[in-house]
Amino acid sequence: MPTVYVANRITLMMKTNRKLRFQLFMQNSIFVLLFLLFVFLLGFLSHEYHYSRDITQGSRNTLTEGSVNVLKQMDGPVNITVYVSQDDQYRKTINDFVARYQRAKTDVKLKFINPAEEPKLAQEEGIRAEGEMVVEFQKRTEHMVPPYIEQDMTNLLVRLSRSNQRAVMYLDGHGERNLIGIKNHDLGEFGKQLEKKGFKLANPDLTIAQGVPSNGAMLVIAAPQVDVSDIEVKKIKDYLDSGGNLLWLLDDENMHGLQTIAEYIGLQITPGMVIDLSSTQYGADSKIAFASQYGEHAITKNFMLRTLFPEARMVSAQGSEDNGWKVSNLVEVAPNGWLETTKIEAGDKVKVSFDDKKDIHGPINIAVALERSYGKRGQRIVVVGNGNFLSNTFIANGGNLDLGVNMVNWLAGDDSLITIQPKPLKDVNIAIPADNWNKFLAILVFFGYRIILPLILLFAGVYIWWKRRKA
Repeated sequence: MPTVYVANRITLMMKTNRKLRFQLFMQNSIFVLLFLLFVFLLGFLSHEYHYSRDITQGSRNTLTEGSVNVLKQMDGPVNITVYVSQDDQYRKTINDFVARYQRAKTDVKLKFINPAEEPKLAQEEGIRAEGEMVVEFQKRTEHMVPPYIEQDMTNLLVRLSRSNQRAVMYLDGHGERNLIGIKNHDLGEFGKQLEKKGFKLANPDLTIAQGVPSNGAMLVIAAPQVDVSDIEVKKIKDYLDSGGNLLWLLDDENMHGLQTIAEYIGLQITPGMVIDLSSTQYGADSKIAFASQYGEHAITKNFMLRTLFPEARMVSAQGSEDNGWKVSNLVEVAPNGWLETTKIEAGDKVKVSFDDKKDIHGPINIAVALERSYGKRGQRIVVVGNGNFLSNTFIANGGNLDLGVNMVNWLAGDDSLITIQPKPLKDVNIAIPADNWNKFLAILVFFGYRIILPLILLFAGVYIWWKRRKA
């Protein structure tokens, strides 16, 4: 009896084990199938939908808003061919740079060609540097050589997207600040930047021309020093009558024969020069006004760079039903300063003080934008009570160049190309006070983290290893 029971028991256990193993096998198989299905679905979703987040300091792995706007208005694929040797690390650097543009525009295509393997092709493309890019858009091409910088790449795309180069025309012959000039007071560097962004410069002679060419993007009047002739003024007035755009830079309240133009747009210039005492904290003259407050306008949207305006003037404009202008104030300077109405000659170094009976307390508006409906494209004018801020001397200071380019882009109707600015890096500078104690602390922290702390950790590790081995 016990033997039969044991046999039955063993048989039952064997059946149970086989059933249990089968159940475990089925459970594991189903789990593996579900896991593989999950991996497949995850791969499918990652292929169909893309999400990324830049957590680097200053969002250095993503593009600025201006660059994204440029890509959005480019209708069609952008093909980038890079002529570079078979260097995987170098190619990875290039791929990472282009990937920022590919995330914003999916039809940006990247291709590598080794010039050593395709010398004829490289010669036909005129390749002269290692890592040189050939960027093609709508059968137009441009080249870009290292180092790769977002502003340079975006400016290149802007030029390619401007299928019809419209001229920035400038008035000359009256002592103006010249857009191709090399003197300190000229605007030559600004003119070069405009050419890099796809504009061409033109200089119509209004003394012999029938009128200001209507196919240009705008006319620039940059602070004439002698009176403009009546014939030229009439042609400028006719140009504005026909919907032409204008950038007018003023260095003083002297109109130099352009009073008719000022009356036409309702412009008023208050005599006097802006005094900004806060500029002394930057080691600058009080006649240099700093601006960090800007009006609500497309030109200054998201504009957060500080600009400076030497010897600025107060300007304003009045829109009315008669002239149809919509007026916007652009730049306010010297919130703690004033408009000095006592005549100060340019370049004079004199001590001034605020007179509440004659002077005007800040902030002072020094730039206006005017816009009105005219045909399909409308008409736009910008007047700045300062030409110095775009001169060769001051163009590289703060955001002067960016502001000037924004004005030109807006006047040309390229609102989407405004605010292509570099991303500032935060907390990259450490200011150490000059006293000996703080210098000692700074040196202690520097060498402490670089030398002393690693040595302490090394000795601690050796000591712990020795104690454990001895035990």
